[in-house]
Amino acid sequence: MFDLDDIVETDDEVQDLEEVVMGLIINSGQARSLAYAALKQAKAGDFEQAKELMGKSRLALNEAHLVQTKLIEGDQGEGKTKVSLVLVHAQDHLMTSMLARELVTELIELHEKIK
Repeated sequence: MFDLDDIVETDDEVQDLEEVVMGLIINSGQARSLAYAALKQAKAGDFEQAKELMGKSRLALNEAHLVQTKLIEGDQGEGKTKVSLVLVHAQDHLMTSMLARELVTELIELHEKIK
């Protein structure tokens, strides 16, 4: 038999999940923005600045990945974390940021070779 308390979330649990979601979105968005700023610098021929911005992008992405790791560890593969549309959206932000960084890295290298 199940206990209703097992399926009812507390306000603290909802707040914690919202903080995790915001951490994913903010850090992922920052990583993506920095990557595109790096690409802009590379297109202008400033490869030193481009590399610096990509380094900052990597740090922001690492922060997002740490948030995601904590979320996964808390769930322990048992479905403990309530999956919401906002959480899925946050995961999408992380994945698109990772992809953007990979592609921008390649584009910067191409711009450098062309110059």
